[in-house]
Amino acid sequence: MTSWLPLSPAERSVAIEVLVHGPLSRTELARRLGLSQGSLTRLTKPLLESGLLVEAAGAGGGAETRQGRPSQPLGVVADSCSFLGFKITGDMVYGVVTTLRSEVTARLDRPLTTHDPAAVAGMVADLAAELAEGRPAPAGIGIGVGGLVRERAVVEESPFLGWRDVPLAALVQERTGLPVVVESDVAALAEAESWFGAGRGLDRFAVLTIGAGIGYGLVLGGRRVPFAEEGRGPGRHWIIDPYGPLTPDGARGSAVSLLTIPSIEYQIRAATGRDTGYEEILAGAAAGEPLASRVVDEAARALGTLVAQIANFALPQKILLAGEGVGLMDVAGTTVHDTIHAHRHPLAAVVDLETKVSDFHDWARGAAVLAIQVLVLGEGRV
Repeated sequence: MTSWLPLSPAERSVAIEVLVHGPLSRTELARRLGLSQGSLTRLTKPLLESGLLVEAAGAGGGAETRQGRPSQPLGVVADSCSFLGFKITGDMVYGVVTTLRSEVTARLDRPLTTHDPAAVAGMVADLAAELAEGRPAPAGIGIGVGGLVRERAVVEESPFLGWRDVPLAALVQERTGLPVVVESDVAALAEAESWFGAGRGLDRFAVLTIGAGIGYGLVLGGRRVPFAEEGRGPGRHWIIDPYGPLTPDGARGSAVSLLTIPSIEYQIRAATGRDTGYEEILAGAAAGEPLASRVVDEAARALGTLVAQIANFALPQKILLAGEGVGLMDVAGTTVHDTIHAHRHPLAAVVDLETKVSDFHDWARGAAVLAIQVLVLGEGRV
């Protein structure tokens, strides 16, 4: 299996730059890293000899002329090995296999019929074996769960699975023999988007997810910032409107009470006595139904306030809005943007808010990026 571990920090920075942004010409690579051509040549020589980097003939950017002879851009062999990513929800396991550049090449899902940790680990191992069949040898496994994860290995708390202190990484590694890294699903998504998605190349980048819960991730200086509440749902105590609705999960007027799918459905059920799904509520609001419109409008104003607060205090260059609840933007996007503007200084720059319509396979891809990072950074191994 390809190993990046013997690389020096300088060599690793070159390899990561090519992995995330390449193929790149040597001139562009030297400019990005602030290196002389001589230093770059010294650093890239062992990477080329080991096969970690290749002359990317025909891979964009064209050939450049260096010291009187053509030079092809430098790239990586994306399909030299594969990476497995899994997103575990309360009732499903979603799996993907990706290339070294996080391109998804296959998907596979299974219903979760038990929350027993050993059984879940066995299901992940079975899916891993199926996904790996007929593909380049997998270099590692990444797993994302909704909850608090310790040391990228132990699920300290997961309300969706009813887990406490479950050594998930070790359980899966025992069954697969592969390096395994576990992280909260939002952290995994933030890492993936920072390396290969909406936040690529940005120093300051934030991810906000709305769906079954509220998730938040922050990248500063190109690295995700860990924090104590990560995976525990900071939205439960993120008060948007102290006079807002009180729901079973979350403080009165919190981001969770106003914005999550269960809370929005709860408000409609409490008022009408019947169960109404999230998509039906959004459709009702779009059609002008008074109750649905009121609840959705409150949610939209809450989302706008939340985005404005992130923009005001974290100062990100971009905010990515993702999760299964982003359909709110299709129905009430104007209200969201008007609220953002109302909660910002009149001369403040317009918030670069990108909405990503995603499913659980995107979360699984984020987990696969964790495995890629284990390989290239040498971090997070069990």
